[in-house]
Parts: sequence; structure tokens; C-alpha cells
Amino acid sequence: MKEVYFYTRAQCSLCEEAKRTLELVQEEVAFHIHEINIDESDELTEKYGLMIPVVEMDAEIIQFGHVDYPTIKMKLDS
Repeated sequence: MKEVYFYTRAQCSLCEEAKRTLELVQEEVAFHIHEINIDESDELTEKYGLMIPVVEMDAEIIQFGHVDYPTIKMKLDS
């Protein structure tokens, strides 16, 4: 099963939308979502702070900021 890392933070409306998008894709493609709150790590806040939300798979950023269904599904199908 594919592993997706979803970097997020509290009170982030784009993050909430991105999570809903990931859950919709998950209804069609099997993968596990690791949700990581960047506010719990100074290193992650420095790395991803301005990019949130970030979706990563196989150490590659798939999307950040605005996360859309077609792009995520295409990457997970490949």
C-alpha cells in the first residue's frame, strides 16, 4: 500500500480542503495517509511553513498549497 505524508497545521482552511480531497481519492485508490502537524516541529515549520498543505509520496512533493483531485489521483495511480 502506498504511503502519503500530509503536512498540515491547525486553523488552516486550505489544509482542511486538501484533507477532504485526499479522503475522496482514498475512496478509489488504496493508500495510507500520515498526517503531520508541522507546528510540532521547528524543522518542519521552517521547511514547509509557507507551503502548507503539502502532500508528499516517496520523498517527492506531489502538491502544495492548493491540492486538487486529478493530480493526486494521477500520481497515486502511477
